[in-house]
Amino acid sequence: MQNDDFKTIINHFLKRIPLTPEEQEYVCSLIKIRHLLPRQYLVQQGEVCRFESFVVKGFLRSFYVDSKGNDFTLHFAMEDWWISDSASFVREIPATRNIVALEPTTVLQLDKVSIEMLYRQVPVFERFWRIMNESACLAQDERILNAIMMSGAARYEALLSKYPGIEQRLPQRHIASYLGITPVFLSKIRKVKPAKSAEKLN
Repeated sequence: MQNDDFKTIINHFLKRIPLTPEEQEYVCSLIKIRHLLPRQYLVQQGEVCRFESFVVKGFLRSFYVDSKGNDFTLHFAMEDWWISDSASFVREIPATRNIVALEPTTVLQLDKVSIEMLYRQVPVFERFWRIMNESACLAQDERILNAIMMSGAARYEALLSKYPGIEQRLPQRHIASYLGITPVFLSKIRKVKPAKSAEKLN
């Protein structure tokens, strides 16, 4: 195993599937490492996404830009998360989103050929990707239901509760876009929140 970055992803795998030392070495031999500067793109809209990327360090934002230039935040990814444009990766079609680093970022990448090799040589990886896909589907379902059932303010509170520190890593305008509210409305929510916190203390 080459360095601490590879140890991080191996530990990530071992939390979900068993791997022998030989299998661990084999996985590492297939992984590519990439370093990104802030504002550097991992994937650009219109190009084919060639990798599943595991975040070792840093923070990335996935977003869509429409024909009018409007920017919509779709997802974000931090340490110990995976990110890609799944449809583009699986079908080898142009990506419908951009993925950009917001901080100095290190990702470990597996391309489609390498993943297929893992399925053949280390079959337990079929289980790993099933676990990851199930988790992604559950998270997406939760987000859809929250958008239907919860107010914008409640969705904001839920986001802060689930991801402490997100406000320090994702700019407010992108948080608003992710939640489907305007930056002005988010600003109002944030002004009310401290007042409510003070009431609870009294």
